[in-house]
Amino acid sequence: MSKVDFKQLLDAGVHFGHLKRKWNPKMAPYIFMEQNGIHIIDLYKTMVKLDEAAAAAKQIAKSGRQILFVATKKQAKEIVEEKVKPTGMPYITERWSGGMLTNFRTIRKAVKKMKTIDNMAEDGTFDKISKRERLQITRERAKLEKNLGSITDMKRVPSAIFVVDVTKENIAVAEAKKLGLPIFAMVDTNSDPSIDFPIPANDDASKSIALIIDVITQAVTEGLNEQKAERKESKPENSDKKEHVKTRARKK
Repeated sequence: MSKVDFKQLLDAGVHFGHLKRKWNPKMAPYIFMEQNGIHIIDLYKTMVKLDEAAAAAKQIAKSGRQILFVATKKQAKEIVEEKVKPTGMPYITERWSGGMLTNFRTIRKAVKKMKTIDNMAEDGTFDKISKRERLQITRERAKLEKNLGSITDMKRVPSAIFVVDVTKENIAVAEAKKLGLPIFAMVDTNSDPSIDFPIPANDDASKSIALIIDVITQAVTEGLNEQKAERKESKPENSDKKEHVKTRARKK
């Protein structure tokens, strides 16, 4: 059974593409028709691709791996933060800093610097420096936090990325491709769908973005819950085995 129905997609305006003159010919398989100079996305194909993407995202989450969500366009920022944050998955909603994936070591240094500043505030170092220095350091930390988003807790390169707009986030897509990471993305009619999990959809309307992100994050949550359930089931079994070994040892 599909995660969403045709009417939900229609009501969210997922079918609205760009002007015909702005189209990417590679999107031809996903275009249903042209209406008043605007390309209309085939929602039946959107349903199929969305289900495929959701199933894959669920498996990644279930295996304990991370998906990095990237959405720096204005209408997507709050939606991604609101829906992704509860899953615990990392996300970037401000500027994508080149090398976030391909030069991850440098990003970890920036995170370390931010934590050093936090320690300075906690251990009393701030009280020993001038007000001007303290202000400069505080501003630097705020800038780091804004650029790093929620990836401060990301200890290693993610296993996949999800992008709201492949054209806008072309640097993130290029870095993921270079590293061979699976790419999930909303692809509008002006986009290149040459990625692992393209989801043909309007990537400009907030309702469309919210619906697609909601389906993917729900799948991620399902995967995480199944992972927890499997761990709980395996724990009693392991403890029983340990108890059995202890009992045998006592008998000997």
